[in-house]
Amino acid sequence: MNIQQLSISEKILLAEELWESIRADATQEPLQSKHKEVLNQRLQALEMDGDIGDSWENVLQRVVANGQNT
Repeated sequence: MNIQQLSISEKILLAEELWESIRADATQEPLQSKHKEVLNQRLQALEMDGDIGDSWENVLQRVVANGQNT
């Protein structure tokens, strides 16, 4: 298959299929112990701090506002 010969919509469909394949495989891949350890450390830090961050709406507003300032 020569990807360069595909139309833009065909390339998008191919990319979507590839991404779905990766996502499906990733859910079957067991989490490595070092990754579990890092996640547990981050959860503990969050529980100790209690600050869950900002809402998606606020973050999006800041991103949009910063984009308009450039």
